Amino acid sequence: MQDTGGSIRDAERNDAPGLALLMCELGYETGHTEMETRLELILSHPAYETFVAITGGSVCGMIGTLTYPSYEHKDASGRILVLATSSTARCRGIGRALIATAGKDFAQRGIRRVSLDTRLTR
Repeated sequence: MQDTGGSIRDAERNDAPGLALLMCELGYETGHTEMETRLELILSHPAYETFVAITGGSVCGMIGTLTYPSYEHKDASGRILVLATSSTARCRGIGRALIATAGKDFAQRGIRRVSLDTRLTR
């Protein structure tokens, strides 16, 4: 991450408030308690990975991925389900760093095909 002094790590349950704010920025109204419940389920599922970018001690970005079996191929595929950077932290390389982190994780899992979910308004 360019000049942010930040880091990227695995998401934790106590990241829920920051992740809720990011979901709201994406247009998905989400409260802290609701995100805590969602995050608890996601973190307990081995097919999902969630990484957060931290600057100044706060969540400023996140990426969520899924690894799954494929109908078309004999090996598993990967999917980026969500990528978000807070409006105050954009243009600092955070999104790029999150994608690189997910890419390394996919490679370690033997994933060679990755798709991306997006919304038409983005």
